[in-house]
Amino acid sequence: MTTLSCNPARYGGVVEFRSYSAEKVSDSKRLSVLCSTRCKLLLPRKNFGDRSLRDSTLEKAALNGTKSSRSSNLSVSSGGYDGYVIGCEGDVGGVAEDGSFSKILIPGLPDESNGEFGAPISSCFWEWKPKLYVHYEKAGSENAKSPPVLFLPGFGVGSFHYEKQLKDLGRDFRVWALDFLGQGMSLPCEDPTLQLEGEEDDDAESSKDSMWGFGEETEPWANKLVYSADLWQDQVRYFVEEVIGEPVYIAGNSLGGYVALCFAACNPQLVKGVTLLNATPFWGFLPNPIRSPRLAKVFPWAGTFPLPARVRKIVKLLWQKISDPESIAEVLKQVYADHSTNVDKVFARILETTEHPAAAASFASIMFAPQGNLSFKQALSQCQEQDVPVCLVYGKEDPWVTPIWGLLVKRRIPDAPYYEISPAGHCPHDEVPEVVNYLLRGWIKSLETEGLIPLPLLDGSQVPQHGVVRRDMEFVREGVKKSVNVRFVEWKFMLWKRIGSFFESRFEKAKLKSSI
Repeated sequence: MTTLSCNPARYGGVVEFRSYSAEKVSDSKRLSVLCSTRCKLLLPRKNFGDRSLRDSTLEKAALNGTKSSRSSNLSVSSGGYDGYVIGCEGDVGGVAEDGSFSKILIPGLPDESNGEFGAPISSCFWEWKPKLYVHYEKAGSENAKSPPVLFLPGFGVGSFHYEKQLKDLGRDFRVWALDFLGQGMSLPCEDPTLQLEGEEDDDAESSKDSMWGFGEETEPWANKLVYSADLWQDQVRYFVEEVIGEPVYIAGNSLGGYVALCFAACNPQLVKGVTLLNATPFWGFLPNPIRSPRLAKVFPWAGTFPLPARVRKIVKLLWQKISDPESIAEVLKQVYADHSTNVDKVFARILETTEHPAAAASFASIMFAPQGNLSFKQALSQCQEQDVPVCLVYGKEDPWVTPIWGLLVKRRIPDAPYYEISPAGHCPHDEVPEVVNYLLRGWIKSLETEGLIPLPLLDGSQVPQHGVVRRDMEFVREGVKKSVNVRFVEWKFMLWKRIGSFFESRFEKAKLKSSI
């Protein structure tokens, strides 16, 4: 298969075709290509104005300078979102019977060294309740008519984990990313507990200045405060209603995916679609007092402040190990499949968070908080019943939430597009943001146009008989060309195909018996 390489700039640039060249000129809306075979190109619609690419002068480009005397016409498979190139004729429609698949060149992230600038990011605080300040970041506020997109973080991280989405997707959409209470920069601004006079023990005396939440009484504002999935779900609801002010596309990684799904199930009127990025299918170790009231009584402490005396020493010992820089580095090594990925910023921000005086007690509250009122399975069912669009994007090499969990979700919601990226681990949005942003852009635009723009990887073509589409996606990062494989699975098609094959084989057997 012939492949192309290109400058990932969104407007203008040069595309090289082996020993020939193709010059893309955005202002003249022309593309001249020199080639000797029939090719299909996938280019951004916006670079060519409002007209469809199929109607543009691109298809009528003259092909000159070829060694062959045959005339070759260009055809464009799709201009729905920012993809650049698909391979030669025959590759675009899907996977060939021999298992080969085409290659798509997609834009890289904004590269300031090449004069490309991402959307500016603003850091903000919102006081949800007295003393409960929620930190969030936003980008793309000037895109007033574009859809709003909200990102929810995984456990132990915050809005900083979505910097690559804010800078890139913020050029097209209005984008927010928030920190859950008890995490990131949404940790409390003062100690949620009081240390009573004359009741300090040696342990409390040595830690009262360095660790919050280890006092003897709860401050009024922290009464019944528990950093639980239900609290975060309420936090997201009020954030959407009071800060964003309209229904959103919501995406979450790991824990954030769990919260996003539960939020969508309980508030479908506030959700335009949900994207699960290696979403954890469960959260919480202790039983929920509503779903399992008797069992919940067995556990007298469920994450409230202050921490009981019997828990404090355990938490301190455990926190010493968890917050150790070597431990953090080891965890990042586990969850990122490509160890060449630069995680210095993520590492620094996680380490900074662990140094907050409320970090240890907040961690204990999260770990001992009861399970949510809604299970992951129940949330899936409710989203399906209420026709909430769901998109699944999973890193194949995730050691924690393996792809089987994503396929199980796909099985329960057959209409949900399922994309599996390899190599990619637990945090595909940070490890391969170019690919995740491409998929999110395409999925949102497909929904916004009610299917007029096809889903990513399909490009208007039919799903092959085996129900799987594979594409190599190539992009440039910091001057280095990188490539990953993306697999699209159409479960519903595969299911009906199997059912049809079953009845067809039975019919053939019956026919054979009757002829004997």
